[in-house]
Parts: sequence; C-alpha cells; structure tokens
Amino acid sequence: MLFTKHAILTNLNHAKCAVDNIMKIKVKKLKENAVLPSYAHEGDAGMDVYSVENSIILPGKRKMISTGISIEIPSGYVALVWDKSGIAAKQGITILGGVIDAHYRGEYKIILFNTSDDNFEVRIGDKIAQVLIQKIESAEIEEVDELSETKRGEGGFGSTGIR
Repeated sequence: MLFTKHAILTNLNHAKCAVDNIMKIKVKKLKENAVLPSYAHEGDAGMDVYSVENSIILPGKRKMISTGISIEIPSGYVALVWDKSGIAAKQGITILGGVIDAHYRGEYKIILFNTSDDNFEVRIGDKIAQVLIQKIESAEIEEVDELSETKRGEGGFGSTGIR
C-alpha cells in the first residue's frame, strides 16, 4: 500500500489530536473497597461510579451513597453527576444534586432518590451514577433594568403545548 507524505502527516496529526484531547484526572481511593470510575465503552460521555456500601432506599426516600473516592479535575471544568439510564428506567432511581466543582477535594457522594413504590437495594460495587467532566464558562453578572425583547418573551412552562 502506498501512502503520500501528506496522507501520513494528516493521519499523524489526527492521532496527535486524539491523544491531546484526553484529559488526565487524579482519583484518590478513600476506602479500600473503592472502585475507580470507568467508561463502559470507548467514547462514552459518562464514567460509571460505584458504591462502597450496602444500603436500602425506601420508596419516596433519598439517601447519600458513598463512592469511596475523591477526584481532582482541572480548573475550568466541572463534574456533573447523572442518572444511570437502566436503574432510572427499571427501578425509578434518579440523582439529586450533581454539580461538583473542580476545587472540591472531598469524597464524591451520590444522592439517590427512589421514585418507585419498591425498596431499592444498593450493594457494594454497584454502578450508581455516571460522572461527566465538562468545560465551564464563567459569566460576569450585570444588573439591568430591562432585558432585550425576543419572539418567545416570557413564554415557558408548557406555553407551546404538547401537540
């Protein structure tokens, strides 16, 4: 197979960009049975995080579950904690809270809320949430007397209907 110099350089540049786009984050195990966060599939947005405790969450109740880890992410980024779609759809478990700033160094604890009519059992080693690392933009706040007009205006909360 014959490659031109341009094709080889282009492929090397693409490979370098792919490597350069990998962010390194530091994870500290706070408990011996902690599991490091992991991506289930290459290219996934969210890393699975795991429980280090056994617990039962009663219907309509919430509980903070330990992961046994703390994470250092770069300044300018945030860790967003999201539901696992499987336990959300099948058991009615959702996440409360979920914004962890880059300068936080404490244990990542996940607040699970049971929306179902059944007890939900959390076991050591269970995947309980997924964490996405995202770039943030900080805003300068300016108080004004008026906002610009838009076609939508103040329409919200179902103002466009469902059909």
